[in-house]
Amino acid sequence: MKTRFYQRLSLVTITAFLMMTTAFVWWSNDMQTVTRHQAEQQLHLELAEHLVQDNPLLKDGVFDYEGLGNLFHTLMILGPSFEFYYLDTEGNILTYSAEPGKVKASKVPLEPVHTFLEKSQALPILGKDPRNPAKNKIFSASPVYKDSNLQGYLYVIIGGERYDSIVDKLTNNRLFAQYTLIGVTTLSLFLTMMVTLFAFLTRPINRLTSAMEKVRDSNYDMLTSANEKMEWKRDSVDEVQKLGCAFNDMVDHIQKQFKELQSIDARRRALLADLSHDLRTPLANLQGYIETLAINDEKLSAEERQRFIQITLKNSQNLKRLIDQIFELAYLEAGQVNVSNERFPIGELLHDIAAKFALKAAEHKISLTVAPDNIETIVCTDIEKLERVLTNLIGNAIRHTKANGSIVLAVQNDKDGIVVEVEDSGIGIEQSELQYIFDTRYQASNSQKERGINAGLGLAICKKLVEINGSVLDVRSTLGKGTTFFFKLQKAA
Repeated sequence: MKTRFYQRLSLVTITAFLMMTTAFVWWSNDMQTVTRHQAEQQLHLELAEHLVQDNPLLKDGVFDYEGLGNLFHTLMILGPSFEFYYLDTEGNILTYSAEPGKVKASKVPLEPVHTFLEKSQALPILGKDPRNPAKNKIFSASPVYKDSNLQGYLYVIIGGERYDSIVDKLTNNRLFAQYTLIGVTTLSLFLTMMVTLFAFLTRPINRLTSAMEKVRDSNYDMLTSANEKMEWKRDSVDEVQKLGCAFNDMVDHIQKQFKELQSIDARRRALLADLSHDLRTPLANLQGYIETLAINDEKLSAEERQRFIQITLKNSQNLKRLIDQIFELAYLEAGQVNVSNERFPIGELLHDIAAKFALKAAEHKISLTVAPDNIETIVCTDIEKLERVLTNLIGNAIRHTKANGSIVLAVQNDKDGIVVEVEDSGIGIEQSELQYIFDTRYQASNSQKERGINAGLGLAICKKLVEINGSVLDVRSTLGKGTTFFFKLQKAA
């Protein structure tokens, strides 16, 4: 049978309460018994001594054991709560008054008797009960002398067998009724109080469980289950309240991730559709020109054949470039990129890249410079990825800068590194479009497109590469005046 948490908690608490109550009752009864024995033994402390002093058979030594037995019988009639035994100096029982078979022991250990006589121990002092050797009872004792010679001991059990039988019966009946009433009343009140208390204390847990079950029943559809969230007190010190807040935060986080995944999936679908179109165009051109060459090869002049071959090569190169960008972006987004940092002078790299683009910039009548001309700063980063970023940025700058314009590769010192800038005097970007400029496949409305070459992946790749190098690629631009892309690098130690 399945039980709820508060029911199990109630059961454990009630069990612990019953065990503690049982232990307390046992301890209370034991203390009551010890106190009663102490009082009775203290009350009859000199009983045996007075009997020895006042009885001629014991005062002058014992020789008439039969007469002594009759005396014990008479005393037991007068005092039925006592049992009398005469012991020799070794503790052997010489005479007593009892029915045959009642006395089971023939000897009583004398150590408790000596302790009693020496009064060296606090009461109660227990000695062996001859009628029940496995049980110890309180007693009174006194030595018996003949002249100055020790003859034996008078050993008196206080609270004999008949006394114990009657007392135990009455006590058990009274205690049973008393403890039954107290136990039933206490248990009923305690059970009611605990069940109510635990139901109140575990109510937040039940609420949290219900919220979790609703998330599960909604098939983890956060858009649906988010409406079932419950309010929890964030400033509470209660652990359940804190757990509820943590659960709500988890639901919010999962919901945010779920929306982000949906957005990413939508962008992925759009990207696939756009890339399919971009791939289809060069493929269609390739197929068209190759079919022309294959079918009409004999009808084409040498000049036409050479022109068709050049167009085919250009389309195949554009196709390869696009596929390379797609794979590169996929690897970057998947994090499957190794970083190999090394120390090198940033100035040399900038001059090398400027030299690589010098001819192309001259063809477009654009000046390409490095400022300042002499840069001695040493950085530690992945030189291959940094070169890839700068190459893309300069290629974009040349494409969007008109004749007689300028492009500057600038380095500026910063408090904890250097800032690398690629600044052009090109057409610029609308302020409303700057926040989307690094999105995959996004191209500004005034972007200068070269047919079949640009798929809008370059800046997205640059941004990922800069992030891998531990920096952030940013942009500032003024429409009609130019654009500056910049990022920070740490100086080598």
